[in-house]
Amino acid sequence: MIAVVRVKGGFKTKHKFNDTLRKLRLNKKHHCVILPDNPANNGMIKKVRHMITWGEIDKDTLKKLITKRGRQPGNKKIKLTNKKLDSMIKTLMSGKKTLADYDIKPVFRLSPPKKGWDKGTVKLEYPRGALGPRGKDINKLLKKMI
Repeated sequence: MIAVVRVKGGFKTKHKFNDTLRKLRLNKKHHCVILPDNPANNGMIKKVRHMITWGEIDKDTLKKLITKRGRQPGNKKIKLTNKKLDSMIKTLMSGKKTLADYDIKPVFRLSPPKKGWDKGTVKLEYPRGALGPRGKDINKLLKKMI
């Protein structure tokens, strides 16, 4: 599973990039989606890589993301027991089911990262900035934004 976070806003962006971001459901800055790792999603991610950051999410971060920021239709918080949540995360990570199967909204509205972005600039790719692929380091960023 891949976590994708929109870093830049939509001011003066081309329509083809806005359409791709809309298909990924990344309509606003600091929105996050969880996607399966497949060629179609990877192509869309690479098209808008200058506006987003992404990486592989682990089980602990996904659990924290769903409990703190997950919402059901009607903007209701998710109320699950620990056992149900663990089994849900296991099936999500295996790719058998999606968030929609559990009646959870696919977009997580996050806050800006506490103490800012890692290197202080948003314009450059990950080792020197906030954009582009992060790999496993996306979990640190998500924990700062939850």
